[in-house]
Amino acid sequence: MKKILLPTSTLALLTLTQAALAFSPAGEDIAYTVNEENFQGYFVSGGEDAKGSVLIVHDWDGLDDYERQRADMLADEGYDVFAVDLYGEGNRPQAVEDKRAATNRLYENRERMRMLTLGGLAQARQEGAAEQTVIIGYCFGGAVALEIARSGEAEGVAAYSTFHGGLTTPEGQSYAGDTAPIFIAHGGADSSVSLDDVATLAGELETAGVTYEVGIYSGAPHAFSVFGSDAYHERADQRSWTAFNAWLEERL
Repeated sequence: MKKILLPTSTLALLTLTQAALAFSPAGEDIAYTVNEENFQGYFVSGGEDAKGSVLIVHDWDGLDDYERQRADMLADEGYDVFAVDLYGEGNRPQAVEDKRAATNRLYENRERMRMLTLGGLAQARQEGAAEQTVIIGYCFGGAVALEIARSGEAEGVAAYSTFHGGLTTPEGQSYAGDTAPIFIAHGGADSSVSLDDVATLAGELETAGVTYEVGIYSGAPHAFSVFGSDAYHERADQRSWTAFNAWLEERL
């Protein structure tokens, strides 16, 4: 049964936390392959007159109900959404050391990171997702979104976004002046990604002439948008989500 999600304007009456408690997936899990490897993403349509599409890159847990819910929320706003899988079908690490190992394998092989993300984008379009796309990511996924932004390898991307993601630019990489606009949502109390990292990235984007927007939310820790977690920060989540939806309306 399709869940009921209220419009963004109603969030003052029904918080995102409360909406999370009522979650039941509206889309479907999608089995797909990239270079003969098996993956399982998640697709939900924004309807016949979709405004555009959003590609979601998961955090270090791998694709789970958190990304599915965010996908459904965006579909209710009129976007086609595909949540990509970068770990492989059935690989959803539980222990912290396994999550760290899974992300490190991709940080150490950025060509593979890009290949798998672009493979997910291709699958999204095969599922019927609108060509004009915004790529967003959470935590690890935010770092992936910025990796794709620097590479310039993705076609039809209108913007990028990172929520409490890694912001450091690897040695030898940089942003081109024609990089699509970037939205950055960051917790002021994030102990994993510092405010200095935010400032450094803003300086790089300013120098390159890339359009960007930064939202810094006081008191919000790393992973502040993850429903039901110890890190969840309702005010930061609501404000960043509202800002992001306005960003989407402008870009798609």
